[in-house]
Amino acid sequence: MSNREFITSKPRRSIVKLPEKGLKKKDFISSFKEYYVNTLGRDEESLNTHYAYEALGLTVRDRLMEHWKETHHTYKQAKSRRTFYLSMEYLMGRALSNAMISLGITDTATQAMHDIGIEIEELISSEMDAGLGNGGLGRLAACFMDSCATQQLPVIGYGLRYEYGMFTQTIVNGEQVEKPDHWLRLRNVWEVKRLEYEHRVKFCGHTEIQLDIEGRQRVLWIETKDVLAIPYDTPIPGFQNNTVNTLRLWKSVATEEFHLDEFNSGSYVKAVADKVSADNITMVLYPNDANENGKTLRLKQQYFLSSASLQDVISHWVNLYGEDFSQFADKNCFQLNDTHPSIAVAELMRLLVDMHGLSWEMAWQITTATMAYTNHTLLPEALEKWPVDLMQTLLPRLMEIIFEINARFLSEVSIKWPADEEKIRCMSIIEEGDCKQVRMAHLAIVGSFSVNGVAELHTKLLQQKLFADFYDLWPNKFNNKTNGVTPRRWLLECNPELSELITETIGSGWITDLSLLKQLVPYAENRKFRQQWLKIKQAAKQRLADYKKRVHNVDINADALFDVQVKRIHEYKRQLLKVLHVIHLYNLIKQGNTESLVPRCVLIGGKAAPSYDRAKRIIKLINNVSAVINSDPEVQGKLTLLFLPDYNVTAMQEICPGVDLSEQISTAGMEASGTGNMKLMMNGAITIGTLDGANIEIRQQVGDENFFQFGLTEDQVAARRKHYDPCSIIENDEALQQVMNLLECGHFNQFEPGIFTSIIQSLKSPADPWLTIADFRSYIDAQLRVEDAYRDRHHWTKMSIMNVACSGKFSSDRTINDYNQEIWKLHRQPVNPNNAD
Repeated sequence: MSNREFITSKPRRSIVKLPEKGLKKKDFISSFKEYYVNTLGRDEESLNTHYAYEALGLTVRDRLMEHWKETHHTYKQAKSRRTFYLSMEYLMGRALSNAMISLGITDTATQAMHDIGIEIEELISSEMDAGLGNGGLGRLAACFMDSCATQQLPVIGYGLRYEYGMFTQTIVNGEQVEKPDHWLRLRNVWEVKRLEYEHRVKFCGHTEIQLDIEGRQRVLWIETKDVLAIPYDTPIPGFQNNTVNTLRLWKSVATEEFHLDEFNSGSYVKAVADKVSADNITMVLYPNDANENGKTLRLKQQYFLSSASLQDVISHWVNLYGEDFSQFADKNCFQLNDTHPSIAVAELMRLLVDMHGLSWEMAWQITTATMAYTNHTLLPEALEKWPVDLMQTLLPRLMEIIFEINARFLSEVSIKWPADEEKIRCMSIIEEGDCKQVRMAHLAIVGSFSVNGVAELHTKLLQQKLFADFYDLWPNKFNNKTNGVTPRRWLLECNPELSELITETIGSGWITDLSLLKQLVPYAENRKFRQQWLKIKQAAKQRLADYKKRVHNVDINADALFDVQVKRIHEYKRQLLKVLHVIHLYNLIKQGNTESLVPRCVLIGGKAAPSYDRAKRIIKLINNVSAVINSDPEVQGKLTLLFLPDYNVTAMQEICPGVDLSEQISTAGMEASGTGNMKLMMNGAITIGTLDGANIEIRQQVGDENFFQFGLTEDQVAARRKHYDPCSIIENDEALQQVMNLLECGHFNQFEPGIFTSIIQSLKSPADPWLTIADFRSYIDAQLRVEDAYRDRHHWTKMSIMNVACSGKFSSDRTINDYNQEIWKLHRQPVNPNNAD
């Protein structure tokens, strides 16, 4: 029997229709025991927590499965328009507690486990993070999936099932050391393997033109090296609404396990070579692309995702409507999450023209009516380009299609700007030079009906600078969709005590409509409410201090100002500026200037890309400064600096509730939006930040009096770069001189001479694109305002309440509603229980 054949000897309803799973405590206990004893084969001698976690996970998944089938049936019956979200990253984190909250069964499951003699917190903490992303991009995709299900929108997520996720970070002698994150080494109870929906993805080979039976020319892509894409589906539950959407992750496998003739001739390595090569495509999240092998593998990943996903959608279409694609654009939309899946534009053309016989004009009309592109970065190096030679070798048919797309597009440019060769050169999808390259962002813009940025400033800069020529040509394509985060995970789940106080005060409607938090504004003036808020915040800070004690074995005073910067380590995010401030505070303490100093605990966390040497050197600097400060008796109790190793989604859930000050200090004009700023604001932290990314909109919402602004604006940054002289700034600022002297004299690297020379040189270079020295004085002054405000804890608490009350705009529910109203045009599909086939 092939993978696509079905059982026909019995009515299918008799196979899939089961009694509804009970939601009472006794039902959970019964299901848990059944899985623990019979399915997993455990007994009273089994001490491994993971098996108990698996049994509970399967118990909860059973309850999700009923709604999952009902959701699929509802969408199928409605023949609803759908959106397919293509993303190379999904930073999902843990699933168990989120699933229980979504089903409304947390208390029941907790009591059931307690009666068995198991603390449910142990099971929750034993779950591996699904770290299929590098940072904000992947976590945003996860938040979006949550909001789509909560709003009952027919959206399917497509991604890759990386065998190894985001690496595990350890710190050895202050330096980052990467270890594999084999998150699938134990059973993943949330996924369902769907062999019946496998697809074949082509690589290499060559093309030929042949005539079909009707005498039309058809391009054949032949003698290819094929890989199978096997889907694994993960349920994405909405919040207590019966809807469970799907995240489909593709695993790559060889078309054959091994070549028998090679094996019989004694060459086992050659016999399994194809299998190893195929498996590598989804083996690891974003390999290092610093060498040609890395570049090839990354391009393979991007095409593998796009091809498998588009084949899946078209296969579903053909099953429903046959070869009639006249209504395809009315029923389908593809959202490209950043530039990574932009090859989907050319792949959809290939499938429609080569595989289904559509004319180029009809296929292009469909493609440009279904593709929508989200840009997430202003950094040129992040706008991917692929060598034409590599594309022609790996994806020869796709390269032909891209050449054709570009030729037709440049004809349109020539009509708009006749004889403007510079305009044609700048806008071409193909970048000319010694090594011709394909500009993937240009391909995404040309092939999409919508191009959006992710914050007001970001979108403005896309329109006026990065993609100004395209904006001049197609102004109506461009729009803004400010990012958001899901309040279910980032307030309800991670901060239950504060969530309970909010619900007691204004009701529970805020969980699915975060704008209702505005009702908290009057309570900021209520002394009793402020006291309750402060008590909860202080308890959260104590838990965070205990967490830091477990991680670092350092005692922290929970009354200190908790000053936190957690995000990917990158020069533009300016962890260096935070370190300069810490050294400045250390210097003040050593000089005895402590009268007005507020005790402060600084926590920095984040991972550096394995090939990003400067970022890894910054981590080393943070840890060296930390070692000096934390071991100095004069400094203890006044200043602590900690670097949190292996920062991930679960760590952020631990950190969020206890943060006082949220550091969002990127160089203005560099951050697309930021989402850590939103999570921390939602939990009552006050932001210190530049006018960059979504910081601008946070400040607009909360008011200048509840936000600590500093630094050059984007326009000022652009002007300063023309005559930037950091050495002159240092000479004219005594405090900064002393900070730089401590760095340059080797105070923080006495036994490792010269290791920070490159960092010092970059700070003092007129070519420093991040202008860290230029913002130092403004940053220090803003930190003095922070200390003044923190001394009055009741006033600080009022600011904290106002930040939460004004965080409604930064819910991913609002973001998804904007996407839907202006791009996707989907209809909400309520799910009726017990309605599945």
